[in-house]
Amino acid sequence: MKLYYAPGACSLCPHIVLLEAGLSAEAVPVNLKTHQLRDGADYYAINDRGYVPLLELDGGERITENAAIVQYLAERAPDRGLLPPAGTLARTRVQEWLAFVGSELHKGFSPLFNPALPEEAKPIFKKKLEARFRWVDEQLAGKSWLMGEAFTVADAYLFVITGWAGHMGVDIAGLENLAAHQARMRQRPAVQAALKAEGQA
Repeated sequence: MKLYYAPGACSLCPHIVLLEAGLSAEAVPVNLKTHQLRDGADYYAINDRGYVPLLELDGGERITENAAIVQYLAERAPDRGLLPPAGTLARTRVQEWLAFVGSELHKGFSPLFNPALPEEAKPIFKKKLEARFRWVDEQLAGKSWLMGEAFTVADAYLFVITGWAGHMGVDIAGLENLAAHQARMRQRPAVQAALKAEGQA
């Protein structure tokens, strides 16, 4: 397998899950400014949407989107317990979290990454994100992970997107449960290895 990623991007999420699952894949960096690989190849020829992550399977099939990729990887290593069994309410709850992080947090940052966004508009998007993060903090009360005491792929996604807050001026100071979640994530060997592999450690 090959995992196409960009340092600092949301592709860190499947990179973490890949290592948590004990699976092997070639990590291929993508320059998102030029949309080229290190050898000069055009990334648009691999993913016509131009963004990461993309997981290329050994047979040549390609999967995009964090939620789809991390579930695929987790299902390849059921013994790791990264995803509850199919057909259970617990599985649906993890999918619910993946959808929330993807649509309410991840996409909530999109306007802030746009250099054309007027300065006066930024506080509007930041306040909305801050409210969403406060809600997540409340859900984490008394829990080690989003699902309670069981780490899942949703925790990896939350960790990566929460990590953007400080860089983008989104105030999550004082959200102790969220901060504790981030700290627990950073202690996981797979997280440390993924960050090191992407030059972020």
